[in-house]
Amino acid sequence: MSNFITLLPTLLIGALALIMFGLGLSLTLSDFRRLLGHPKAVILALVLQAMVLPAICYGLIVGLGVAPVYAVGLMLLAASPGGVSANLFSHLFGGNVAMNISLTAINTLLSIVSLPLIANFAIETFAKSGQVVPMQTGKVIEVIGIVLVPVAIGMVVKSRAPGFAARMDAPMKRFSMVVLAALALIAIAKEWTALTESFASIGLAVVAFNAISLGMGYYVPRMMGLDKPNAIAIGYEIGIHNSTLAIFVALSVLGDFQLMLPAAIYSVSMYVLATAFGFLVLGRKQAVAGAPA
Repeated sequence: MSNFITLLPTLLIGALALIMFGLGLSLTLSDFRRLLGHPKAVILALVLQAMVLPAICYGLIVGLGVAPVYAVGLMLLAASPGGVSANLFSHLFGGNVAMNISLTAINTLLSIVSLPLIANFAIETFAKSGQVVPMQTGKVIEVIGIVLVPVAIGMVVKSRAPGFAARMDAPMKRFSMVVLAALALIAIAKEWTALTESFASIGLAVVAFNAISLGMGYYVPRMMGLDKPNAIAIGYEIGIHNSTLAIFVALSVLGDFQLMLPAAIYSVSMYVLATAFGFLVLGRKQAVAGAPA
């Protein structure tokens, strides 16, 4: 059992890389070239991610009277870029996956600068501890590697063996859904103590931030005339943050267990809310079939 627990992080990274390979099997270079025809969508997503969400998070903290240590942790979460799961949810619920992958890469690179700026602002505003968050270049490179390299390999396979790629589409979606369920269960088991002890203090703010992020990420683009696949892609990119990065900064950089509690709760709530959001937007039949909107 102990050997399995030791191997678990490696197994999860391998599973996520395999999922990204599966996404690559559904993509071609022309999918990414079409993004050049959607500059408004890309710019809107980046503005929502880098500017609007941190402002909303700050408003929730002030409005709900969140304790300083949790406030810094929640701002760390808001400053983190979209997570790998955003690409997967978008794929399952009919989003523009090429948009997701591109936004994940761009947002992750931008977070090298934006995350320390937002985190240090939060520390100065709420905690006043004098701590400083440096640039997280290593973790950013790790995230990009997990996302981009397997996708690129999948795209090469699709270009050379389109029949194989088509046959693997349904099995990879089923595998992805199993991995999502496993990740949710693992997150609950791993963070159970932290969840039960801290949910009363920070749970409402975390869930509200998650729900607002998903809703704003989808409905703002729709109100601005974007089609449904692009709006779904932006909704998941904006609504699913890289909680692992926020936890890493809280524990390894700032050395404070309490700072990671908002991200720990979020790592569970996002699976529930993101799934509910997908079924709400597409309807159960479409979502299960994976049909685009």
